[in-house]
Amino acid sequence: MSNELRTPYEQGNKNQTTTWEDCIAWYENLARLYPQVLNFSVIGTSDCGLPIHAGVVTADGVFARETLKAAGRPVFFNNNGIHPGEPEGVDACMALVRDFCTQPERLAALGKTVFLFVPMYNVDGSINRANTSRVNQDGPEQFGFRGNARHLDLNRDFIKCDTLNAQTFNKFFTAWDPDVMVDTHTSNGADYPYTMTLIHTQTDKLGGALGAYLQDTMLPHMFAEMARRGWPTCPYVNPVKDCPDHGIAEFLETARFSTGFAALHHTIGFMPETHMLKPFEARYDSMRALVDTALDFTVANGADIMRLRRAARDEGKTRREWPVHWAMDESRPSSFRFQGYEARYSPSKLGNYTRLSYDRSAPWEREIAYYNHFPADITVATPRAYVVPRAWREAVERLQWNGVQMEQLGEDRVQEVRVYRIKSVTSRAGAYEGHMFHDEVALVAETVQLTLKAGDWWVPLDQDQARYAIETLEPQGHDSFFRWGFFNSVLEKKEAYSDYVFEDHALELLESEPQLRASFEAWKAANPDKLSDQVAVLDFIFANCQRYVEPEWRRYPVLSVM
Repeated sequence: MSNELRTPYEQGNKNQTTTWEDCIAWYENLARLYPQVLNFSVIGTSDCGLPIHAGVVTADGVFARETLKAAGRPVFFNNNGIHPGEPEGVDACMALVRDFCTQPERLAALGKTVFLFVPMYNVDGSINRANTSRVNQDGPEQFGFRGNARHLDLNRDFIKCDTLNAQTFNKFFTAWDPDVMVDTHTSNGADYPYTMTLIHTQTDKLGGALGAYLQDTMLPHMFAEMARRGWPTCPYVNPVKDCPDHGIAEFLETARFSTGFAALHHTIGFMPETHMLKPFEARYDSMRALVDTALDFTVANGADIMRLRRAARDEGKTRREWPVHWAMDESRPSSFRFQGYEARYSPSKLGNYTRLSYDRSAPWEREIAYYNHFPADITVATPRAYVVPRAWREAVERLQWNGVQMEQLGEDRVQEVRVYRIKSVTSRAGAYEGHMFHDEVALVAETVQLTLKAGDWWVPLDQDQARYAIETLEPQGHDSFFRWGFFNSVLEKKEAYSDYVFEDHALELLESEPQLRASFEAWKAANPDKLSDQVAVLDFIFANCQRYVEPEWRRYPVLSVM
């Protein structure tokens, strides 16, 4: 093999990862040398103004997306470098694409499957290179940084789309509609013998026959095949307590993460997490094996996967109820035969506490509890359609980027709708990825008649992208637009009062509004400690009277037509 075809990783000491500049130049050269195998192009721009690239490999030299999708060909998508400090997937993908170009038998083995890839997604983070940001990681010598130019984690941005990267990704993913996705990572956490651990689209959340196929057919094959290739693999090590001995829980990857986002499109997603404490060379080799294993399965079973995805979409068009939130069932653990190291506890030399360590000289293998059942704990009745007022353009844009079919109303019309009133919201204490995320949302639903305005967006639910619309527009969805704060302004009452004037007027309101008086008496009985607080007393009366009600206050603006 000529030196120009060797990847930067292969040319070094196998403890180095490519730079973004070298990676892109290498792919561009490869595409020039093998134009019938590889198409490589710019698909967008990062927040710091650098191009984001993607590549397409096919065995017959057909690269036009419309042609490939019209032919019904399976699409396998490999995303790399979302966290540039976890780069083994970047280097492994380069070698795989090179092998497609230089090994006719490897290319022919693709058959009709399309190999789609992003070489380095977080471009901004990849150029912010050092060797200090990954505290516990064994190599490589230099690597990129987790955050992008806006200090955001792109693997938390797939729904809110604060970054240009995520906006590009939403549109790119929707256009190609891959059947299987592998998004490559490196893990933090406990110590254990495995080099490769695996997060997959949670099967209960993926749901239906597609979820069952992943659980019963694809995952067993992948674990067996990885063991055959010399890389025994376990589920992502997410201990339920401080170490794996007490059991591990499956990772509920909601839609902010790549695999959860993929599930909104009925795509089977994998997030391989190599172990940070293993040498970079071993992590690289195991990642190449994992991508090859998932790809080979897709090539062999693409028709089945596509059929199941089509069935899931068709089923979604007629569902009477949709789950929007899932929770771990602690009463039904499965088991996994796990290889671990003995956990040791000893006094810390830094402070007055006990620290955990792992004794590699004392390995063990036994069955441990594996919590992998996540039934839905919030389900909603399926609307006939949603109505998104045109003023909320941020929500409308994201729906459009994800292929949600909708149309603008041509004229005003009165419509009976389901309206949510926001009863309470509990937000996490600090900023989370640039937002004040709402962890808890309590709602009250009511049916009213409202005037829909010309220009508002009508979003029917008898469509392929129903799942994306429902999980983002239902406020209680794990990663709904509401939870991410897109509609925060409706939580603020816009008008106020002067206490010295309103004190007398409040008495008049209590006389003229019997329901207000009854509510106030109940509030006083429940809150005797607040009766000495003028603000609390007047606030209650002002907030609950009908005379000065603000209809939009705490009313979720997206309406449901049942």
